[in-house]
Amino acid sequence: MGDEANSSPPSRRSLLGWGGAGLALGAAAAGGTVAALRDGDSAPPASASDTGAAVPFHGPHQAGIATAVQDRLHFAAFDVTTEDRTELVQLLKDWTRAAERMTAGHTVGEGAYGGLDVSPPDDTGEALGLKPSRLTLTVGFGPSLFAKGRFGLEGKRPAALVDLPKFPGDNLDPARSGGDLCVQACADDPQVAVHAIRNLARIGFGKVSIRWSQLGFGKTSSTTPGAQTPRNLFGFKDGTINIAGTDTATLDKHVWVPQQDDAAWMSGGSYLVARRISMRIEVWDRTSLKEQEDVFGRDKGEGAPYGKSHERDAPNLKALPPTSHVRLAHPDTNAGARLLRRGYSFTDGTDGLGRLDAGLFFLAYQRDMRDGFIPVQKRLARSDALNEYIQHVGSAVFAIPPGVRDKDDWWGRALVS
Repeated sequence: MGDEANSSPPSRRSLLGWGGAGLALGAAAAGGTVAALRDGDSAPPASASDTGAAVPFHGPHQAGIATAVQDRLHFAAFDVTTEDRTELVQLLKDWTRAAERMTAGHTVGEGAYGGLDVSPPDDTGEALGLKPSRLTLTVGFGPSLFAKGRFGLEGKRPAALVDLPKFPGDNLDPARSGGDLCVQACADDPQVAVHAIRNLARIGFGKVSIRWSQLGFGKTSSTTPGAQTPRNLFGFKDGTINIAGTDTATLDKHVWVPQQDDAAWMSGGSYLVARRISMRIEVWDRTSLKEQEDVFGRDKGEGAPYGKSHERDAPNLKALPPTSHVRLAHPDTNAGARLLRRGYSFTDGTDGLGRLDAGLFFLAYQRDMRDGFIPVQKRLARSDALNEYIQHVGSAVFAIPPGVRDKDDWWGRALVS
C-alpha cells in the first residue's frame, strides 16, 4: 500500500509514541536478537517478539511456510456460507488488505477508535500497543471449495489436492476436520495471532463461518537448523532434519509447486496437511525411559540417534529398532520423501475422563501429498511404535496458493478472478 506513510491510521507502535519503522526480517534473519546494556553489564538478548520484528507480507511465496517458526499459533478452518462468487472474490481482497496491515503492525481499516461512534470500529482493538511479533498469515483452499455447482471452480482443482485415505488407527472427528478455507496465524505473541484470526472472521461475517480452530504453543519443529530443536509433549526432540527455510534448492524440490504443474494458478504455492494428534500423556508418563527411547530411536537427553553422540549425527537406520519413529519417518526409508513441518503442541482442558486433552497439531507443507505425506503416513500408521501413545483425531488438506506479489495483488487472484 504505497500511500501508507501519508494516509494510514497510526500503527500499534506509533500509538505508543515510538518512532521509527519496525525491523523487517526475512526467513534467514528472523529470530535475531538485540542486546541491551544495564548497569554496565550485558543483559540477556531480547526475544524476537521484544524487538517488534515484522515479516514482509509480499513475495513469490506466502509467509508462514519457510519463515522461521514463531512461538504461537492460531489456526482456523472456515466454511464459505455465501453462494455468490463475487462475494467470495471481495472477501479474499478484503482479507488480503487486512493481512497486509496486521502483519506490518497496523490496525485494520480506520482502526479501533476515532471513527463514527454509532458504528462498530474497523479493528477489535486487543492488539493496540503490541508489536508485530513476526506475525504471518497464510491462507489455503480446501477440496470442498472446488465442488461442482458452488463457484465454478471444479475445473481448477489441482490433481495434487487429493482427499487423504483413511489410515489405520484414525479416529477423525468431522467437527475438527475439513474446511473450505484456512488461515494459519503464527506469531511470537499469542494475542497478536488471536487478534488476526478474530478480525478476519469479523470481516468475513455473513460470507464465512469458523468450522474449527486450534491454538498452539511450544513449536515442535524448526526451519532454522542452527537453533535448538524444540521438544514435543513427550519430551523428545523431533524433526531434527526438517527442511531449512534458507535451503532454496530443497524447498524447490520438496515444498514449492513448479510452474509446469497441472494447475498453473498454484505455481509457487504448496500443499498443506493439518492433523490434530491426541497424545496419551498419562500412559506415556508411566512408561519406562528405555521404552520411550526405543519408541523414538533417540536418547531423551541429547536427542542423538541410537549409537551416535549428537542429535544431528546421521542415524544408522539398521541399528534402530525396526518400529522406531525415526527409522520409519526418515527420508531414506521413504524413497527420499521430505516434508516441511511447522507443528505445535496444544492442551485443550480434559477429555471428560480426568485426562489431559493434549497433543500435537501437525502441519506439513509439501510439493505433492501423493509422494509426500501419504506414503510416509501409511508406513507410520502401519508399524510405528508411537501409535500406542497417539491417535489422529482431526484432519484437513489445503492448496496453499503463491504469495501476494504487490499491493495490487490478492490471495487467490489467479484462481477466482
